[in-house]
Amino acid sequence: VSVLIDKGDATSIQEKAAFGDLNVTGNKQRDVVFYHRAIRAYWSGYTERCRYYSEKYMSITWPEVRFMKLQMQFYHGLNSLDILKKKLRGFSSVKCKEALRNSISVMRNAAAHSDWNYANKLCLLVAEQQALSCDHINAIKLYDASIESARKSGFIHEQGLACEKAGFYHKRYGDVCKAAEYFKQARE
Repeated sequence: VSVLIDKGDATSIQEKAAFGDLNVTGNKQRDVVFYHRAIRAYWSGYTERCRYYSEKYMSITWPEVRFMKLQMQFYHGLNSLDILKKKLRGFSSVKCKEALRNSISVMRNAAAHSDWNYANKLCLLVAEQQALSCDHINAIKLYDASIESARKSGFIHEQGLACEKAGFYHKRYGDVCKAAEYFKQARE
């Protein structure tokens, strides 16, 4: 059963009845299912599953999903960073770095058109990229910028995410007190 779930195949008759055949291209319900499964997988910590569903979703071409595609691009970039940090086998670091560059480029363009909506996402992606390349000073500035931008925009879930990512960054480098501050802020 877990193999079916990891590959995205339906495991029940009810699911196929509700959403149709998830293997048929052009099934708009399928596309929405892929979106929500990718987001759920990211927040649940299932990086491989998130990658699978986000790549499926990113291949959709219908124009009505522009906003959802921008959101998915953000999570696809964060997930690629998680894969790079974990050094998971079976994933090409070149593909992950390319996905990250693409996500940053898309978020940069989106932030140019709607700063209040995308600046925090852009800052968080770049902060994580800087953290991965050990640029400590810029990473901290960008984490703080992402937290502040999310706070100003009222995106408390993304503010919490940025605080959590900053906390894990400081924990990795041994600054437990600073990490605890960020984790406390994430809970609030």
